[in-house]
Amino acid sequence: MLAQESSKNSRRSFIGTTVKAAVVTALTGSQLHALASNDKAASVLAGAVSTTLVGTSFTQLPLPYAYTALEPFIDALTMEIHYSKHAATYAKNVQDAATAENVNTNSNLETILQKISSYSAKMRNNAGGHYNHELFWQCMKPAPAGVPTGALAAAINNSFGSLDGFKTQFADAAKNRFGSGWAWLVVGADKKLAIGSTANQDNPLMDVSTFKGFPLLGIDVWEHAYYLKYQNKRADYITAWFNLVNWDFVAARYEKAIQ
Repeated sequence: MLAQESSKNSRRSFIGTTVKAAVVTALTGSQLHALASNDKAASVLAGAVSTTLVGTSFTQLPLPYAYTALEPFIDALTMEIHYSKHAATYAKNVQDAATAENVNTNSNLETILQKISSYSAKMRNNAGGHYNHELFWQCMKPAPAGVPTGALAAAINNSFGSLDGFKTQFADAAKNRFGSGWAWLVVGADKKLAIGSTANQDNPLMDVSTFKGFPLLGIDVWEHAYYLKYQNKRADYITAWFNLVNWDFVAARYEKAIQ
């Protein structure tokens, strides 16, 4: 009897997982966003997004929250335009570049980024843009942000003196990035934390980047990420953005990086 019940539970679990995967695969972006406004559905979608811990695909994944979820720090219209226009274009263009350059889109995007100098400017710009945005969405969650804990908290304290010390250095990197680009918290080859920035859609995984490491946390400082709400006040956007940091996600990436 117990064996029969266990078998039934296993079948239910398999069917449930399969159905969830089919739903995420079949629905359009607008349908997925509509689902994401529902708490239960959002948890399913968040599970799909978390796969970037093991490798980023060439396909744009759904947001793990509704466009309104990050208000008042990031407004809904900015989120909608950012996700459905800017990021969606990078996702489309990187697939087009992959087709033109005979890249296997079933592989992880990270493998391309690490040897991006071997590819075209189109691949560099759009592979970077797609990867950066897929990571960016997950680096945020609805406020409050909380604080890092455990091994990540200890590493931040050791590297920057305190969480406030980290925020100051990270904000400076983001504010001082001339023009468009990103600021990053990474784990370097020495397993230590470092803060830096990259121009345009470059990132620290790229072999062409002067700032290298495994990205744990990134902030988009292109104007399209903040201009509707903050206009030219990038510093105000950065200060507000700290209310949204998904420290659990960052900690998971840190644990992976130091293994």
